[in-house]
Amino acid sequence: MIDDVLSAAKSRMEKSIEALRRELAAIRTGRATPALVYHVKVDYHGVPTPLSQLAAISAPEARLLLIQPWDRTALGSIEKAILKSDLGINPASDGNVIRLRIPPLTEERRRELVKVVRRRTEEGRVALRNIRRDALEELRELERKKEISQDEQKRAQERLQQLTDSFMAEVEQAARDKEAELLEV
Repeated sequence: MIDDVLSAAKSRMEKSIEALRRELAAIRTGRATPALVYHVKVDYHGVPTPLSQLAAISAPEARLLLIQPWDRTALGSIEKAILKSDLGINPASDGNVIRLRIPPLTEERRRELVKVVRRRTEEGRVALRNIRRDALEELRELERKKEISQDEQKRAQERLQQLTDSFMAEVEQAARDKEAELLEV
């Protein structure tokens, strides 16, 4: 029972870390990477659709993203979605493909992006703490129902805290890596 609770918590924490990494990858660093636009939702025939499902996205150069829609009628919708997004990049279309030139980041913009990274990191920490709280509640419930002893519950809490600490360290490392990437000129 205890192992079930802990493995469920570990699984949820892994998913939370993966979601944080995806969010951090979407923050632009001055280099072109397709992950920058994956989160952009395009209004495609009235349905919000991820850009990655509507087009091939590539980075042929260090500061250029090329978006080639599979359906050319979606070109205008994709342009509008990119303009509405928080990327701060203006799309250039030639009727077949959309080019996104990634401008070099100013020092002020870098500082703003570091704040965004810190905010997302804090959201990741909160998610991990919520998962820990839920698992602790499950452990307490098991003890209340007399399915485990008080000693077993205390040991399980310690194991849960160690698990949480290891994932918190991963969050911190991901944040440090992203901040370093943002601040390098």
